[in-house]
Amino acid sequence: MTSTTDHADIVIVGTGHGGAQAAIALRQQGHEGSILMIGRDDAPPYERPPLSKEYLAGDKGFERIMIRPEKFWADKGIDLKLGAAVTAIDPHAHRITLSDGSTVTYRKLIWSGGGDPRRLPVPGAVLPGVFYVRDKSDADAMMQALSGGARRAVVIGGGYIGLEAAAVLRKLGCEVVLVEMLPRLLARVAGEELSAFYAEEHRRQGVDVRLETGVSAVLGEDQGKVTGVRLDNGEEVPCDMVVVGIGIVPAVAPLIAAGAAGSNGVDVDFCCRTTLDDVYAIGDCAAHANPYADNAVIRLESVQNAHDMANTVAKAIMGEKEPYNALPWFWSNQYDLKLQTAGLSLGFDQTILRGDPATRKFTVVYLRDGKPIAFDCVGTMKDYVQARKLLESGAGRIDAALLADPEVPLKDLI
Repeated sequence: MTSTTDHADIVIVGTGHGGAQAAIALRQQGHEGSILMIGRDDAPPYERPPLSKEYLAGDKGFERIMIRPEKFWADKGIDLKLGAAVTAIDPHAHRITLSDGSTVTYRKLIWSGGGDPRRLPVPGAVLPGVFYVRDKSDADAMMQALSGGARRAVVIGGGYIGLEAAAVLRKLGCEVVLVEMLPRLLARVAGEELSAFYAEEHRRQGVDVRLETGVSAVLGEDQGKVTGVRLDNGEEVPCDMVVVGIGIVPAVAPLIAAGAAGSNGVDVDFCCRTTLDDVYAIGDCAAHANPYADNAVIRLESVQNAHDMANTVAKAIMGEKEPYNALPWFWSNQYDLKLQTAGLSLGFDQTILRGDPATRKFTVVYLRDGKPIAFDCVGTMKDYVQARKLLESGAGRIDAALLADPEVPLKDLI
C-alpha cells in the first residue's frame, strides 16, 4: 500500500516499533488529522526483535510478527509510504524530500529512523554471504543461505544480536564460531556474572566462543562466495556464512544536516523534541537525559524505549506535555533461556548474585552506592516483575543479605 499524499498533518519517518506506536497513540489520543508513515522497508510495520530469534528460526511467519494486520492502518486512516527514504529536511518550510525526489510537507514531524548496522571495516566485508540482522530482508537472505546448504557460520560480535543469532544457528544444526574482541560477552551491557554464564551456556550448546579475538578479513572464492574469515592472530576459520552484530549507527543524517543538535544520535528534550521546530525524535536514535541513568544523556536501543517515547510524543502533540521517565526494560531469548532486564546497570559499583547460575535460574542485582539500579533476571519471572516495581518506587539502600536471598521476595524490600 502506498500513498500519493504530498502533505500530512503529521509525518512519521520510520515504520518500526516507535513509528507504529506513535501513529497508534495519536489516534488513541484523539488526533483526527492526516497521518503519513514513511518507511525504508517494503513491508508494513513489523516487530524487529524476532528477526534474530523466532523469525530466523522459522518458528514465526511474517504475519505473526506484524505489529498490526495491514488492514488496520487503512481502517485508522493512517497512510503508509513504503520503500522510501528521507534524504533531506527543510525545517523552515516544514518539508521533507524523499529518495524518489518527491516532497512532503508537514505540520509536525516525528523521526523514528532507528539505525543502520555498523559495518565490518575489513577487506571482504561486502562479499555475498556476509549478513547483518536489522530488517526483514536481512533475515530472509540468511534464511535463503541456510536453505541453500550453509552449515558453517562465523558470528562476529558478542552482544545480544550475535548471541541470539548464534543460538538460532545452533538450533538449525550449524557449526558456529563466535568472535568477540572484548574479554567477555555482553561486556557493554552486563556484569561479569551474566557474561560468564552466557559464555558457558553457548559453549555447552556447541558454540566455539573466541574472546579477545578480532577479524582482519573475510575470505572468498573467485566468484565471491564467502569461504572463511581470517582472525587477527592469523588463523583462518572456514565458513559458509558470516553474521555481523557489532552495533548500529543512528540514522539521523538528514536531521543533523538540517541543523538539529546531536553527536551520538539526535538530542531531544523531556518531551522528545529536537532543536528543530515541530520535529520530534524517538527510539534508538534519540539521545535523551534518562532518569534511570542518573540523568546522563544516552541512547536506548530497545522496544520499550521506542514504544514509550512514542506515547510521550503523541501526548505532547495533543497538548499534554508529560516528561519521558519510563523504566527501561529489555529481554533476550537464547536457547530455552529467557533473560529479562529491568533498569540500567550503567555506573554500577557492586553486583549481588541472587540464586545459583548452575540451576539456570538466577538474578544479578546491580547497585550504585548501595542502591539497586538494575536487575538481570534469567528464568526468574517473579524477580523481574517485582524488580520493576522496586525500581519504579525509587527504593534507596537495601541490605545486601536480603537482596542475595532468593527466598526473600523483592516486593518485601520496597
